[in-house]
Amino acid sequence: MLALAAAMVALLLGLLLLLLIGVETGPIGLVIGMISATLPVPFYLMLVLWIDRYESEPLWMLATAFFWGALVAVFIAFIFNTATSVAVAVITESEEAGAAFGAVISAPIVEEIAKALILFILYFKRDEFDGVVDGIVYAAMAGLGFAMTENIQYYGRAVMESGSHLTAVFILRGTLAPFSHPLFTSMTGIGLGLARQSRNTFVKLLAPIAGLLIAIAMHSIWNGSAVIFGGVGFLISYLLIMVPAFVIILVVIVLALRREGQVVRQFLHPDFQGGLLTNQEYDRLCTIRGRMGASFRAFSRGGLGHWRACRQANQIASELAFHRSRVARGILSHDAPQREATYQATLADLLKRLRES
Repeated sequence: MLALAAAMVALLLGLLLLLLIGVETGPIGLVIGMISATLPVPFYLMLVLWIDRYESEPLWMLATAFFWGALVAVFIAFIFNTATSVAVAVITESEEAGAAFGAVISAPIVEEIAKALILFILYFKRDEFDGVVDGIVYAAMAGLGFAMTENIQYYGRAVMESGSHLTAVFILRGTLAPFSHPLFTSMTGIGLGLARQSRNTFVKLLAPIAGLLIAIAMHSIWNGSAVIFGGVGFLISYLLIMVPAFVIILVVIVLALRREGQVVRQFLHPDFQGGLLTNQEYDRLCTIRGRMGASFRAFSRGGLGHWRACRQANQIASELAFHRSRVARGILSHDAPQREATYQATLADLLKRLRES
């Protein structure tokens, strides 16, 4: 009941926000903006979801993060950024000062906190939020949702000017910088992921705060480079800050996935020793390449049904390994033994089905 009420409130805020954007851009600008903003989203979502190779996150949690960013966080940012920009403009008697303050100071703080709220909420789902990869995935979902709705406004404004202006804005926001919001918010996600992985109280407290502050700083530098130095400043910050930051994120993802593979290898070893997994199955489950190869072979041998069974076996094996990892780290649940037994039984059934095909 609470979840339904929260969904209805989020939907109401989203509709209200679209109404406000429509008042500014007009109905034609709103429609074209919505189409332009939503068309590339499925492609970006697939890229983000591909990252989570070992233990896929629940669909409802991924959707919650995305729609929080697209509906709630954007609404919060719209209200606060507008209010602070107007207040500064009135105080300084300068619209330019109000706009600059909104872009460089208000927007980074308000938007990153608004997006981060859902990450801190999901963090308490201890049986799903396991580490850095999960933090990056949830952060990217919230960031993509936020960017999609924000782009509706930018594209709608561009429509009011000219078609060529819309093309330029689409190239800038849709192709050159589509991952800016996910990238910023990923800093908070990494901080929360490190906090989850660590047993050090200092790290648990400091890492999420540090991640949020880095996200705000990056966002401020990104906006400020364009506001203060114009197009040249934007290009310099893009090449010297955003591109290296994106590369660093990719390196972090690779290292985090390697760690997850080690977790799977360590905590599935008892099943290999006990005979539940063959040597070949065990090796395949412990690497991304092995899992992808197994899925391809399953599809070529048995079609879509066989492929689904292989993916389910991969997922259940990961669930079993990460469940044992949580127990080992003291993140206990009252039904830990029963859940482990259920995972093992399900995995055994799936493996039997795959072997018989």
